[in-house]
Amino acid sequence: MSASIASSLPERSLAIAQARRALIHGDVARAHAAAVRIEPWIARSWQRCIEAGRQPQQRVSFDPVAPSAVREVAERNRALLAAARPVIERLSRAIADTRYFALLTDAEGIVVDVGALPDGTDSATRHARDIGRIGVDLSERAIGTSAISTALAEQESVWLHRGEHFFEDTSVYSCAGAPLFGPRGDCIGMLDLTGVQVAERPELRHLATLSARSIENRLVLNQPCEMRLHLSWPGCPASEATEGLLCVDAEGGVTGANAAARQMLHEPLARHPHAPLHCGDLFALPLQMLFDAARRGDAVLEAPLWSGLRVQVRPQRGGTASRGAVVEARPRLRDVETALIRKAVADARGNVAEAARALGISRATVYRKLWRGRQPPN
Repeated sequence: MSASIASSLPERSLAIAQARRALIHGDVARAHAAAVRIEPWIARSWQRCIEAGRQPQQRVSFDPVAPSAVREVAERNRALLAAARPVIERLSRAIADTRYFALLTDAEGIVVDVGALPDGTDSATRHARDIGRIGVDLSERAIGTSAISTALAEQESVWLHRGEHFFEDTSVYSCAGAPLFGPRGDCIGMLDLTGVQVAERPELRHLATLSARSIENRLVLNQPCEMRLHLSWPGCPASEATEGLLCVDAEGGVTGANAAARQMLHEPLARHPHAPLHCGDLFALPLQMLFDAARRGDAVLEAPLWSGLRVQVRPQRGGTASRGAVVEARPRLRDVETALIRKAVADARGNVAEAARALGISRATVYRKLWRGRQPPN
């Protein structure tokens, strides 16, 4: 790079170029000094590319994709596509005037969906069409450092601008990326917002992150279950970004959760491979109380957690075919009695002893009637 060209670069672009050149040439000390404004995960990706024997000047080819491969990718990611397409359409409208566009990949970095590409016949449009094709491999092994590869490797949202990409051929791109996590908490892909030869817009990292959470929420909402729990902290209005979602089966097993629920409850979805998480592991109240509230449809419970914290829970009936079987045309006396006891427990905020005193019955009777035919949680 000549001195005249270097002096014309903005300060950040110059720092990127210096750090990249020093690291690629093995001058770690100088790379560290120059990389004050380089994110550590970018340097880690550069290092992986170097260790794989790559050189920045190597050409990057975006190979054609066979129609059969496109069909296979679509079939394999059907649930992800159904959840993501409405979000990508919304995103495409939001970024239409910036010449950025949206890409969705699977966990291997293979493109599974593409938003509206910018119009035109210039080189920027051709570069956009190179990567904006379903089935194209945009993983680190194929195109080196990118928002796609770093988001998948680091499992956090990222922003890369021009020279922060490893290969010179990909230094025309600027991109924000956010990983996508499925209802079981595993990384299933990523959402990318990319522009070609455009102004740097790091605020797109925030937009990508919020949009990824929206896709994850749709995956949970689309998942069949017996009951779905909507969680929020007492006094805090729920929003798409903050509301926790849990999918529950007929036995109370937790079959899916969004990121907000996992963070609120501080629990992995499956702590043990053969012992999935159960509602009884989370909430210090009878499972049937949640199912009864779901049947009513408009109930909001303030549920105690075993940690001592409390959350607001809005239970809703899930999307399973058998859900109509649990609704009875006329309540039985036993069910009315049980409902009254559950309400007393709820009014006592899960304190069974206090509820028993209010009802004038023993604590053992409360447990026996609440858990008639069921085993209480350990």
